Amino acid sequence: MTEQKRSPIQAFRRLLVNPVSLGYLALVAAVWAWVLVMTFLVPHPDASLAGVWGFLVTAPTSLLFLGMSSPLVWVGVAVAAVFQALLLGAAYRGITGLVRRAGTSAA
Repeated sequence: MTEQKRSPIQAFRRLLVNPVSLGYLALVAAVWAWVLVMTFLVPHPDASLAGVWGFLVTAPTSLLFLGMSSPLVWVGVAVAAVFQALLLGAAYRGITGLVRRAGTSAA
């Protein structure tokens, strides 16, 4: 069997464009939209704690960026979300590849 060489962009796209990765990124986007609504549109004393959920949904990677200066923390959250989506995509590709190989060898 010949291995086809992929460019880094093709590999990145292959790991990021699958149901698991896209679902995770949609979840992160929904949580951050909720955080923004709670912080800016809902006046109550607990609204300042809503931002914790944005970090929890991208933890543990986003927690590495908490020690940085303020603007870099937000970049860190975005980087953490994409990094974890890539890891989920790699796991998805690995599992579906194993299932596919097991199905073809049993036949």
